[in-house]
Amino acid sequence: MARAFAAGANRAGADVVLIGLCSTDGLYFASGHLGLPGAMFTASHNPAQYNGIKMCRAHAVPIGSETGLREIRDRVLADDVPGAATPGTTSEQDLLSAYADHLLGLAPVTGRRLKVVVDAGNGMAGLTAPEVLGRLDLDVVEMYYELDGSFPNHEANPIEPANLVDLQAEVVRTGAEVGLAFDGDADRCFLVDERGELVDPSTLTALIATRELAKSPGAAVIHNLITSRAVPEIVAEQGGRPVRTRVGHSYIKATMAETDAVFGGEHSGHFYFRDFWRADSGMLAALHALAALAESEAPLSEVLAPYSRYVASGEINSTVADAPGVIAELERVWGEREGVGVDRLDGLSVTHADWAFNVRPSNTEPLLRLNAEGRDRATMSDVRDRVLEQIRSTS
Repeated sequence: MARAFAAGANRAGADVVLIGLCSTDGLYFASGHLGLPGAMFTASHNPAQYNGIKMCRAHAVPIGSETGLREIRDRVLADDVPGAATPGTTSEQDLLSAYADHLLGLAPVTGRRLKVVVDAGNGMAGLTAPEVLGRLDLDVVEMYYELDGSFPNHEANPIEPANLVDLQAEVVRTGAEVGLAFDGDADRCFLVDERGELVDPSTLTALIATRELAKSPGAAVIHNLITSRAVPEIVAEQGGRPVRTRVGHSYIKATMAETDAVFGGEHSGHFYFRDFWRADSGMLAALHALAALAESEAPLSEVLAPYSRYVASGEINSTVADAPGVIAELERVWGEREGVGVDRLDGLSVTHADWAFNVRPSNTEPLLRLNAEGRDRATMSDVRDRVLEQIRSTS
């Protein structure tokens, strides 16, 4: 499929550099390093029967539905794809070593030797992790490094708790200090601490933000509206400027460009870096976590404790027939409460001093996605259950 794409680009007059197997952040590196637009075939974190094409402009500038994808679709449907009088050429280049050099230069890991369990999920981290982590003084326990698009062990989607069970058990069994789980295209990374417990991506966002602000005092840090409120609080305490945005990589990257933000984080395990062409890299996020842990004698759970202040529900989906109607009813009921703030930046966000929740519709399915947070588990659970009851009774 990649070679067919290259042949079509050649016929349209473009020169193509084939870089072979790579992670999504490997594509972004290649686009930035070579100063060229990029495209790759990947199903991202989706199950084995899926496939698609991820694209970006030169220097990893994103292409989204509002910034080019619709135009591409319309031209293809209209068969408006002219050839060129002089076809382009195709060459090959291996950039994996240069990719590793770049990441390790951005987040060097020094200090004590760590035991790290890495679950590559039979995805592209099986290619990138040996090249990057193999250069460090680590005791790496490898899990599912074999590249296998049928995903024989579990889906390569670590946001689903069932896909982390093997990693959690292996961290505890081996006495490792940390576990890393990557998705299929290895642009996302999730952490498991030494107790085998999942680290909230918002907690990792706050840690990395603190590290980046130490290098760029006063800089902006982007967080989407589902990220824990601990993130903007900690960014402000560290002298940074928190900037809130909608969910989605194209919004994050556009806002980073507008604000010259040093870093951005999402609840879904995507982490964006100004020094990485404002693109996301799960491996770079992992290196930051390893660096912070290696610099401390404390276990990961203690290193991260200052960055975890609230209890989150995680994302809960409900099937609804009339998403706008349900959201309007939620706004009517919850917006009347004393001490409550409401906004419609992305779906409906309702905030209170002790709790908050966001409800937003899926772009591709008849679903409403709920994320709730509270100062303690009882508060979060109460809000979560009340909102869910209203969503499901209304629908």
